[in-house]
Amino acid sequence: MKRPRLVASDLDGTLLAPDGTVSPRTAAAWSRLPALGIESVLVTARPPRWLHPLQDIVGAHGLAICANGAFVYDVSGRTLLQSQGIERSLVCELVAELRAELPGVGFAAELADGLHMEHEYPDLHSQWVPADAVRAPMDDLADTAVVGKLLARSMQVPEQWFLDRVAELVGDRAVVSYSGAGGLAEIAAAGVTKASALARWCAARGIDAADVWAFGDMPNDLPMLRWAGTSYAMANAHPDVRAAAGHVCPSNADDGVAQVLEGLGDG
Repeated sequence: MKRPRLVASDLDGTLLAPDGTVSPRTAAAWSRLPALGIESVLVTARPPRWLHPLQDIVGAHGLAICANGAFVYDVSGRTLLQSQGIERSLVCELVAELRAELPGVGFAAELADGLHMEHEYPDLHSQWVPADAVRAPMDDLADTAVVGKLLARSMQVPEQWFLDRVAELVGDRAVVSYSGAGGLAEIAAAGVTKASALARWCAARGIDAADVWAFGDMPNDLPMLRWAGTSYAMANAHPDVRAAAGHVCPSNADDGVAQVLEGLGDG
């Protein structure tokens, strides 16, 4: 198999161990890529602030693609470099329509500069909610707010029904993704996916899709896996991801990404 020029990986359920840490084996395999002349980039649904504990594996460039492609973030510099947000008017429109159709739905917004969440939003990751998070109705979003992801969740209906219904109601006005977080619908601006952001990243470096290896585990990784010349689903991946990927590697619990990268050798 042709050696890649760039390796792109999702984080949770993919590069990271089940407890959310980077194992020594994975850290060694990932950090070895520059010595092989191979670039790397993390492509994650996580918002920028969730990358800070992983600064050591970001790479010499210090950057990560976050929020399913909405943000490019300088992790070490704590600086947002690029953003593709949802227009505030569309956010308000979608919130009103989804609220009218979906029982018990609550909303939050991952912004370029923090988190805005309604009191009704089911908080699935309380340990990651920053102390300065704004807790207020979505109508109170500032006019200048850059919304990378609109998050929607209801605890009153089955998860899959909820996700399917959100996608149906949103239609082509935005992109609805699912990264495995408790039935959470993650809504980005139209055209914004991990694939679109990774394609821009590679174009800026003169790297063709054919020269990219990509790893993922959940449906929000599908656009990236379909775009990359070589795609790997984790053994623990969602069935749709395993079916779509060109290869299946061992699970994240077994350092699957590291096992593949170790096979690159030194030549």
